[in-house]
This record gives sequence, structure tokens and C-alpha cells, in this order.
Amino acid sequence: MAIIVNLDVEMAKNKMSLKELAERLDISMTNLSLLKTGKVKGVRFDTLEALCRELKCKPGDILDYKAD
Repeated sequence: MAIIVNLDVEMAKNKMSLKELAERLDISMTNLSLLKTGKVKGVRFDTLEALCRELKCKPGDILDYKAD
């Protein structure tokens, strides 16, 4: 099972940098970068909600599933 994180795609659509998004979410750039690269084990729903609010998208736009 593989969860694909498309955060970089949504950031590009909104022309938003990692630094700007981190500031808007009040989250460290390191943590946001780890999420963007898919190197995290989980994401909190409140973080996902904040990402969707700032990027004007749905959770499925950020997260995808690819079967092995």
C-alpha cells in the first residue's frame, strides 16, 4: 500500500512557497517539508483541514492511494 502526497502540486497551483504555507499554517518548514515529501507516518486532521483551507482544495487533492 502506498499513500502518495501531492502537496507540491497543490502548492504550485496556488503559486505558494513552502515558507509562505508554513507561515500561514503556523507549522515549521521542516515538518511541512517532511509532509510534502511523504516522509511522515501520519497527518493530523486539523493539519489536513488547514492545508485544504489555505490551498482551497479537498483532502483527496493532497493525498492519493496507489496499490502495490
